[in-house]
Amino acid sequence: MTVYHTSNIAITTPDIAHSRAYLDFGKGFYLTKFVEQARNYGQRFLRRGETAVMSIYELSDTIDNASFKLFSAYDGEWLDFISACRKGLPHDTFDIIEGGIADDQVFDTVDLYLAGMYTREQALDLLRYKKPNHQISITSQQVLDRHLRFINSVILT
Repeated sequence: MTVYHTSNIAITTPDIAHSRAYLDFGKGFYLTKFVEQARNYGQRFLRRGETAVMSIYELSDTIDNASFKLFSAYDGEWLDFISACRKGLPHDTFDIIEGGIADDQVFDTVDLYLAGMYTREQALDLLRYKKPNHQISITSQQVLDRHLRFINSVILT
């Protein structure tokens, strides 16, 4: 499967060590299967006057000996998981996690939930009508090294 990662540099050899903590799915190397989503993400770098580079990879279709979690909707399980990750609380760990992103609109709802301004039910009711976008977080360096192959990078404008 072709996947994309956008940053301010080309990343030919991804590693977990340079990943930020407290993201949606915790510390990991984040990718998407949607090229337009990767291109749109580049706007955050361009707005800051930085270079935006979309790196393109091939992710193995078969990944053996790895734990995998798929969140197919913005639901209670997804909300609990990203809440724990963003707060740095203990949570289940997986080698690969796939699901929706807490983008600006979704993030506002999640942020208000984390601040205690929405109940879990209120947050889920608001999230129910959002179309999930896509992210894959690979949290295992071993999986990155064995199953993600750099293809090319493109400077975005």
